[in-house]
Amino acid sequence: MGERVTTPQPVSAGGLLDLIRSGRANTRAALQRATGLSRSTVGQRLDLLNRAGWLRHTTGASTGGRPSERIVFDPTHASVLAVDLETRHARAAVLDLAGAILAEHTGPLDITEGPDHVLDHVSGWFPDLIAAAGADASRVCGIGLSVPGPVDWEAGQVVEPPIMPGWDRYPIRVRLQEAYARHVGASLEGGPVPVLVDNDANLMALAEQQASHRDCGAFVLVKVSTGIGAGVVVDGHVYRGIDGGAGDIGHIRVHDRADALCMCGSYGCLAAVASGRALAKELSGADGNAASGSDVRRLLAEGHPDAIRLAREAGRRVGEVLVTVVTLLNPGVLMLAGDLSGVPFMTGVRELLYQRAMPRTTANLQIVTSRLGDHAGLIGAATTVVEHLYSPARADARLAGILSPQSGRP
Repeated sequence: MGERVTTPQPVSAGGLLDLIRSGRANTRAALQRATGLSRSTVGQRLDLLNRAGWLRHTTGASTGGRPSERIVFDPTHASVLAVDLETRHARAAVLDLAGAILAEHTGPLDITEGPDHVLDHVSGWFPDLIAAAGADASRVCGIGLSVPGPVDWEAGQVVEPPIMPGWDRYPIRVRLQEAYARHVGASLEGGPVPVLVDNDANLMALAEQQASHRDCGAFVLVKVSTGIGAGVVVDGHVYRGIDGGAGDIGHIRVHDRADALCMCGSYGCLAAVASGRALAKELSGADGNAASGSDVRRLLAEGHPDAIRLAREAGRRVGEVLVTVVTLLNPGVLMLAGDLSGVPFMTGVRELLYQRAMPRTTANLQIVTSRLGDHAGLIGAATTVVEHLYSPARADARLAGILSPQSGRP
C-alpha cells in the first residue's frame, strides 16, 4: 500500500491570529503567503477578528510606494486577573494581554487556612483591583492562579500538596469562578470566567523564558523558598510530565540526611534540608528570628552571617541534585529564583555543578537569577490564560460565541 496522503486543512481565523500574535505574518500579503489562502478568504477571516476587537491596524514605514498596513494583536481589548499564592501571603493583579501589570495588591494570607478562606479572600481584592486598573469587569477574559504545589493541569486541581493542607483535589476552578461572580457581581449566565491553575515554578519559568530567554529551547527555573520546585520550558512550552509531577525536585532524597523529616511526611527530602523552611528552622535555633523563607530572605539582605553560610550550604545541596537535572535536560539557561536565590546560594550551586557535571554539559549553560522577581508568578499566570484562550482552536470557538447575539464575554 502507498503512503496515506493527508489534505492540508484550511487555516482558520484562529490560525491567522496565531500567525499575527507570533509576528510571523503581520500584513495581508504575508498572511496570504504563509497560508496559501486567497486575498478574499484572508479578508473574511480578518473581518471576524476585527469584529471581535482583537486586532489593531497600524501604518508601516513607506519604502517609496504606498505605506503598508501592519496588523497586530491588540493587548488592550481585554484584561486578565492573576493570583500568585505563597505560603504566608498572596499577590493579585490585573494585566493586559501582553503581560503588562495595570494594578496589583499584596497582602498577608496563610495558605494553611484552606481553599475556601483563601480563594474567597483573594477574590475580595478583585473589585478594587479592576477599578484601580481602569478596566471593565465585563472585559476580564480569564483568571490565572499560581499555587505552591503539584497540579493536575487538565483537572485544574492541586494533588497531594505537602505545604497546602486541605487543598488536595479541591475544585479550585468552580470555587474561584463562584467567588469571582460573588465579589465582582458578574453573572455566570453567559458562562463562568475561565480559570487556569498551575504550579508556581512552571508559571515563573514560562514568564521568565518568554521575557528574557525566548530563543532558549530548553530552560529550567528552580524556585527555592518555603519549598523547592522546578519549572521546565522546552521549545516555548511548559513540560509538566504525564500528570503534572515534572519538576518536583524538592522531594528527591539526599544521601546523608535520613533523619530530616519533610512536610510531605517522608525523611531525607531535599526540601527538608535546603529549603527556606529548613534554613529558617536552623536560624531560629541560632537566634536568627526566622519562621519562613521570607524571613531568611530578610536575614540574607541584612548580611546575617549564619544565614549566608546556610544559604551557601543549601546551594551546594540543591546543586548536587541539579547535576542530574542539567545532565538529563541539557538546558541553555538555569535560572535560580525565590527567597534564597541570592549570591551565597548561587555560589553553592555553581560550586557543585562545575565540580560534578561533565564539562560539555556546562560549557554552554548560563546560570542566572530571576529578572522578573516577585512578578514572575503573576505574569506567568496571565500568560497561560492568554496562550490558552487565543490558541487557534480555542480562538475559533470563542469567535463563534463572541459574535453570536447571546454573547456577553470578551
